[in-house]
Amino acid sequence: MRLSVVILNYNVRNFLHLCLQSVQHALRHIDAEIIVVDNNSHDDSCAMVRQYFPDVTLIENKENTGFPKGNNIGVAAAKGEYVCILNPDTVLADGTFEKLLLFADSMPDAGVTGIKLVDGRGSFLPESKRGVPTPWVAFTKIAGLYRFFPGVKSFNKYYNVELPQDAIGNTDVLVGAFMFLKRSLYLEVGGFDEDCFMYSDDLDLSYIVTKKGYRNFYYGQATAIHFKGESTVKDGTYMRRFREAMQFFYKKHFKAYPVFDLFMRCGAFAFMMVKKNRKGSVVIPQRYVLISNNATVEQQLALVLEKPLHRVTAGTDDLFLHQKGTEVIFDADIISYGDMITFMEKYANRLTYKIRPSGARFIIGSNSSDDRGTVINF
Repeated sequence: MRLSVVILNYNVRNFLHLCLQSVQHALRHIDAEIIVVDNNSHDDSCAMVRQYFPDVTLIENKENTGFPKGNNIGVAAAKGEYVCILNPDTVLADGTFEKLLLFADSMPDAGVTGIKLVDGRGSFLPESKRGVPTPWVAFTKIAGLYRFFPGVKSFNKYYNVELPQDAIGNTDVLVGAFMFLKRSLYLEVGGFDEDCFMYSDDLDLSYIVTKKGYRNFYYGQATAIHFKGESTVKDGTYMRRFREAMQFFYKKHFKAYPVFDLFMRCGAFAFMMVKKNRKGSVVIPQRYVLISNNATVEQQLALVLEKPLHRVTAGTDDLFLHQKGTEVIFDADIISYGDMITFMEKYANRLTYKIRPSGARFIIGSNSSDDRGTVINF
């Protein structure tokens, strides 16, 4: 078997439904398997998988074992030559895995490979490619200096800004939402460290792989949606967890940095001051464009949305798409996930989006990288 896709799920039933459907499409021409590890969800996620995706291997944990252990359980059950660690709040384009398999086969020293991720409005997520967070680099990230001084190289090392978004090249760290590597390598390095704090597991795995002599790659010719992006609320809890994650990483790999706590405390204070004075924008759709050939879906959505709804069958140049406040609803019955992603990138941040999985009675999406996502049933 060529590939095993491991998806760790916890209480995101509808996102998982959409993700699994896109993954199944992406695997149509590959000898592969999908493994869902559920960390004791209480939202009927497991029942949904059994009902709609009977060919998926479902592992039901009796407790929430955390991200590292949950994925390690999934990889232990995998049979593929390669494994892909994938978040359930992602949507993949057709052809993604064919591209990655060809690329990885051609690179005998390939470690972890990641792809370009965009948020729910089609905007690039910079965490798709990162550098090793030394204390100074971590400080510039948590203080947000990279946002205010994009042209200053010393402030822009947390995200690998030197590598273009659509390029293919080396990067130190990949994000845990999508990590593609040989299963033998995953097992060789021991998988995710189950003692890891939140936010350090993907960093730790990426770094260990490079220390083994492999090269990590960013493959910018394949794109996926990652709805949540950096969606964890940026408050005092986030700062504490980020600091703990960095402390874990430094203690494990670099012993101690006396200036680390000072950097982190100063950075956290600067971040919170900026956040306090910045008003977040809430995007509220004023009208909807449904790309679908299903009049029944149109009627049912119109009753729920209670705002103007216009149905088109291929409306990339439709007048409605250029009006502020328009939200596009993609119907997966007539438009591929790859075409959805291409469309979203083309109109990034100009529109908002929702997706109706094929045959589903709900639409789902996220209106920003700070938004945890919205599900609308109809």
